[in-house]
Amino acid sequence: MSKNIRLEINKAVQFLAAGAVEALEPQVKAAQQALETGTCRGNDFLGWLHLPSSITAEHLADLKQTAQTLRENCDTIVVAGIGGSYLGARAVIEALGNSFEWLTNDGKNPVILFAGNNIGEDYLSELCAYLAGRNFGVINISKSGTTTETALAFRLLKKQCEEQRGKEMARKVIVAVTDARKGAARVTADNEGYKSFIIPDNVGGRFSVLTPVGLLPIACAGFDIEKLVLGAVDMENATASEVPMKENPAALYAAVRNALYLAGKKVEILANFQPKLHSMNEWWKQLYGESEGKDGKGIFPAAVDFTTDLHSMGQWIQDGERTIFETVVSVEEPKHTLLFPHDEDNLDGLNFLEGKRVDEVNKMAELGTQLAHVDGGVPNLRVVMPQLDEYYIGQLIYFFERACGISGLVLGVNPFDQPGVEAYKKNMFALLDKPGYEAESKAIRERLEK
Repeated sequence: MSKNIRLEINKAVQFLAAGAVEALEPQVKAAQQALETGTCRGNDFLGWLHLPSSITAEHLADLKQTAQTLRENCDTIVVAGIGGSYLGARAVIEALGNSFEWLTNDGKNPVILFAGNNIGEDYLSELCAYLAGRNFGVINISKSGTTTETALAFRLLKKQCEEQRGKEMARKVIVAVTDARKGAARVTADNEGYKSFIIPDNVGGRFSVLTPVGLLPIACAGFDIEKLVLGAVDMENATASEVPMKENPAALYAAVRNALYLAGKKVEILANFQPKLHSMNEWWKQLYGESEGKDGKGIFPAAVDFTTDLHSMGQWIQDGERTIFETVVSVEEPKHTLLFPHDEDNLDGLNFLEGKRVDEVNKMAELGTQLAHVDGGVPNLRVVMPQLDEYYIGQLIYFFERACGISGLVLGVNPFDQPGVEAYKKNMFALLDKPGYEAESKAIRERLEK
């Protein structure tokens, strides 16, 4: 592979004072150095930094063999996890898969479903009904095994799998991805004899897609995880700390978005013109929202799917409050070729497009949107991917991860913790009268009575 994804910033920096991006170069260099030397805040969660280049052929072979066992014995595989324990895998599977076949068994690949990411009773009831009579397996992804959403789903799935397939087969088609030594999920895996993979202690959930958390489900879906990792390795090299900022897409992205933030742009909208990237937007939102939104700081990460959302959110983006900037992920070459047909009556007036590729129409919509939004006062960055395949998705993942680490440190926060996530859990456990929360239960009920 000779080409890398590239970053275009010209239509963003035109909104900044001269030298605003260059002024942040010392801070970007310091952030890169702090990551490399492990001297930054959150330095016990830097395992993702050189993860791609540390993945061995033996590890990938083990993952592929386990995936093959599941593929041979299951028509459906349910991935149980929440946040970083499912978003990355879903993003990659949807980006690479057929838009319709990944939800139906095509005789070659199992159906891949996701659970444990909500507490919707209807959702879980309908999932259980769907799985009735199916030869399904489960990948349970949880470092602790006690995260409410995932633990609840896994209880239901484990019971149903054992009832439908028998305990012996269930042991073969339930795989745990969890902590090496401790936690409820580790104890269950050891007691039941499940095949298991380790979530490294020094890799946080939102940075974990290139660990077994993401690689195993992606392999189960039939995609090439070696190619995915190779793309990430090449981007690890392209964004290394010794690469000058102007040539380093992750460092440059971090610098530009921080310069825009300092100039009053408080919301970043990640946009795509490729429907397959919808879940990649969702993964990106967690990565940046959980990493930067703390200490009263942080760019708010939002996302849209174009051209679809041009008919809903487009008005606000074009003419609303000018506190936003836009980052567009653009795919140069789609997988398929589809030509616009001739229509004898031409009642829609579109015969002028006859013979053109549908993607050409999409690309002109993309360019037209960029020009309109820039004219409307929206700084615009572009992340350009040559095509949607494992290699370039691997590049995109690492590009965003590296830029996130740099950007958070430049912002002045710890990009690797998430203290605010615990607030709702404490309230929920108190309201549910969880043992050990008696004082909190009493206090919250008194508060609600007032």
